[in-house]
Amino acid sequence: MHILLKNVKISAPSSPFNGQQKDISIHNGVIQQIADHLEDEHATVISGENLHVSTGWMDIFSHFCDPGQEYKEDLSSGIQAAAKGGYTSVMVVPNTQPALHTKAQIEYVLSRSRQHVVNVLPIGAATKNLEGTGLAEMYEMRQAGAIAFSDGWKPVQSPGLLLKALQYIKAFDGTFIQLPDDQSISAHGLMNEGIYSTQLGMPGKPALAEELIIQRDIELAKYTDSRLHITGITTRKSVELIAAAKAQGIKVTCSVTPYHLSLTDAALINYDTSLKVNPPLRSADDVKALQQAVKDGIIDCFATHHLPQDWDAKILEFEYAKNGMIGLESTFGVLRKYLPELPLEQLLAMLSDNPRKIFGIKQPAIAVGATAELTVFNPDQHWTFTEADIASKSKNSAYIGAALKGKPVAVVNNGQVAKH
Repeated sequence: MHILLKNVKISAPSSPFNGQQKDISIHNGVIQQIADHLEDEHATVISGENLHVSTGWMDIFSHFCDPGQEYKEDLSSGIQAAAKGGYTSVMVVPNTQPALHTKAQIEYVLSRSRQHVVNVLPIGAATKNLEGTGLAEMYEMRQAGAIAFSDGWKPVQSPGLLLKALQYIKAFDGTFIQLPDDQSISAHGLMNEGIYSTQLGMPGKPALAEELIIQRDIELAKYTDSRLHITGITTRKSVELIAAAKAQGIKVTCSVTPYHLSLTDAALINYDTSLKVNPPLRSADDVKALQQAVKDGIIDCFATHHLPQDWDAKILEFEYAKNGMIGLESTFGVLRKYLPELPLEQLLAMLSDNPRKIFGIKQPAIAVGATAELTVFNPDQHWTFTEADIASKSKNSAYIGAALKGKPVAVVNNGQVAKH
């Protein structure tokens, strides 16, 4: 397949063409030429105003619900949603039915998603059946292609078990992903514990439930000298704890979701179930601290926490609604809107380079002879996010109707192109 990108600004510090406006010719998945005014009558052409190209973006925490809940999302619709959001690689959580806790389950995901325009990278379950009582066969899953290990939406509660998991993965230099939530504290909460939970009469989830787990897990990572990634941090103190751990040389990294960077618990005033997420939306002060931590480089990358829920799981009383919102399609527009002072180069590093560094994945390149794994986007386009922009089977997004800035236009990967 021939693909031609016309007059795109190359935004990739590692490329010899960084900052230059060029045409890029791609044949059968390999960059053949980077030059001015290229022509190819057989090519699929991507052109437009103010187009930029970077190495392909990567998400580290999405739920594709396959196997087991394909009515919410499946591998095919998840891939389409990722491509629409500008992603060429997505790590998927193991919270499927059955869980991704065996070599066979990892192989299922890889075989069903191989050679698509988006690379699907399965995260192996740390414990059997995600039950948090005994370790799964992590080495076998690693050999089969598991990119990292986690119990996903069901964070490991037992410190002893997490200690064993961190020791186990150290043998192959693996990375453990933890969602910070002490469920013995947060179990009955519906939103952030604070003034708004009091006003709305809803039980709160205290920030303490997050911060205690982070403190504990940092100590375990320090003790084992193993790699720990904490995803979905939401509070000012969480930022401070991780910054202090990094200063000590502990192998800890972290990510934040676009919705925790842009929305506060005040938005729940109308009991909007699309805003029911875990960890919950926090205070305006916490959001300000997270935005500053992104600018300061304390937060390493973004994680969409793309969690599809069907209509029946969201259109009911707030108490009974399921947690989560989709995020792949809206992430870039949300980040550009709510982090307007963040340099584009830094934003792209957090979308592309940093996640690959954390999880030991080879970095794509924009150079002649390199395999093309690219995202094409307009960083300044103003647009309104609608249901028509959602490729996911589920529509549980809080951003429908929102004005956003910055839009993905196409992805190129595995010799294929997806244009929007």
